[in-house]
Amino acid sequence: MHQLLNTLYITTEGAYLHLDHDTLKVEVEKETKLQVPMHHLGGIVCFGNVMVSPAAMARCAEDGRFMVLLSATGRFLARVEGPVSGNVLLRCAQYETMKNVEKTLDIAKNIVAGKVQNTRQIALRGAREANDPDDAKALEKTTNSLANALTCLPNCNDLDQLRGVEGESARAYFESFDRMVREDRQTFRLDGRNRRPPRDPMNALLSFLYAILMNDCVAGVEGVGLDPQMGFLHAIRPGRAALALDLMEELRSVIADRLALTLINRKQIQAKHFIDRPGGAVHLNDDGRKEVVIAYQKRKQEEITHPLLNQKMPLGLIPHVQARLLARTLRGDMEAYIPYLYR
Repeated sequence: MHQLLNTLYITTEGAYLHLDHDTLKVEVEKETKLQVPMHHLGGIVCFGNVMVSPAAMARCAEDGRFMVLLSATGRFLARVEGPVSGNVLLRCAQYETMKNVEKTLDIAKNIVAGKVQNTRQIALRGAREANDPDDAKALEKTTNSLANALTCLPNCNDLDQLRGVEGESARAYFESFDRMVREDRQTFRLDGRNRRPPRDPMNALLSFLYAILMNDCVAGVEGVGLDPQMGFLHAIRPGRAALALDLMEELRSVIADRLALTLINRKQIQAKHFIDRPGGAVHLNDDGRKEVVIAYQKRKQEEITHPLLNQKMPLGLIPHVQARLLARTLRGDMEAYIPYLYR
């Protein structure tokens, strides 16, 4: 039996979170809008101008619940957590593996292979569901390009070469991404990925979803005792959760991209949910963020069968399961890291 603790997302500007015994209360303009027993929460994510009492922060840290502070657009600001826990021997194994160029490359190759395979599955599904023959043809071309990329991976001799294959695969995937959009394609036209800031509604939606997914991946790697800053595919930089970014690569298309397309094609997210900012930036408005967060939580509850473990579980547990598989690989319990493959 699997239990997926809920993550509480606070998107209302001016909200105030505080403790009332073992219950977390959310107030807006001194009116209680929500009460949640603390034992029902796995973590809290706050967007924009949200206030949290010191007692609520301390309780989350003491209980091992994460609290993440993001800007209104989903940009990471801070993470509140208690003392570092986890198996120190596992972290030692993680650091030792990073010193081994061959092992690092093997893990990174499998992460990229999972990403490319999953994006190909999304494109294949898009081609099958396409109403326009031109869309189907473009998506089939993309799937062929991604298949070719998979054959190139075993021949990559270093991380730079591997990152080059990954980058070309991502470019090919996003070139035909809006071919899978069936509603208001003019608004949700994707002319390549852009961020910091996103300059169109589709990029704004994807960036927001990636920010939420990133938080789940950080929670996954920290939950097993790994250091989220020390990755294998992504370069190490101060303040960058490189390992969480690694883990997120194979899950972007499955969790975030598919959800973005579903929200658009079902008209749950429309042009009215975006606002233009100075400098050409485009952001989700309050209503848009709420719609996305609710849909994301529902998506995480969807039950899937993990192809390696052959067990049914909520999709939201996948970052935690993959982190555990990576930990087993680093300990030497598994010969190679096996990514999550979407079916």
